[in-house]
Amino acid sequence: MVPVSMHCNRQKVSIITVCFNSAKTIRDTIESVLSQDYQNIEYIIIDGASNDGTMDIVREYGDKISVVISEEDRGIYDAMNKGIRIATGDVVGILNSDDYYSNTFAVTQLIKCMEEAGADTVFADLLIVDASDTDRIVRYYDSSAFHLGRLRYGWMPAHPTFMVKRVLYDKYGGFSLDYKIAADFEMIVRLFHKAGASYAYFPDVVIKMRSGGASSSGLKSSWVLNNEIVRACRANRVKTSLPQVLLKIPAKLIEYVRKPK
Repeated sequence: MVPVSMHCNRQKVSIITVCFNSAKTIRDTIESVLSQDYQNIEYIIIDGASNDGTMDIVREYGDKISVVISEEDRGIYDAMNKGIRIATGDVVGILNSDDYYSNTFAVTQLIKCMEEAGADTVFADLLIVDASDTDRIVRYYDSSAFHLGRLRYGWMPAHPTFMVKRVLYDKYGGFSLDYKIAADFEMIVRLFHKAGASYAYFPDVVIKMRSGGASSSGLKSSWVLNNEIVRACRANRVKTSLPQVLLKIPAKLIEYVRKPK
């Protein structure tokens, strides 16, 4: 896809990377952020007291990273909340240490789409790639069919692509630590149903994510995830049931054979 023209960069964008013992992948994540053509980026790294050399790599980039914190936390969602609390951008995005932007103009594309639609949030498509061979596509995560009614079936847009106005976090809170896997889903349900946030969809891949995350690592995690999705919906007054949520599985399997656009 041909890059959009350089954006005016009026809105400050805070990008938060949380990590723990991510020495094998953190460099790709950092360099994908620093290579963005969007100039007004505040880059925040929240590390959970890694002991594998992650912080040695982070320190190589010096003052190119706006804020670095390395200390013990209560898990990934606690770390994300820590980043959100110190973020000063107009818009906040979260890019985990297994993920990286698929091109140098991804942030520009997302912000341009968000502004043109006058939306509170924006999301796009995602490629899940093999952890050891990132040229091999495992799954195409298509966000195009998302609408609010699909939340009751456990569908949400690709969260790593999701950007949101910081004022919504300020008013409606961060990620709930009551969820082990589905706090990102609960956050999206809360923003759309309680906050009434509007959204825009950018029709292309903006992030590549290595396979093997907590929400896709076996039957046990799948069971926990789907039960947490039901609980998240009910907590935000969205009617659903476990059988309804499980209906999404056949359609999700199609994403493993779908080719990129």
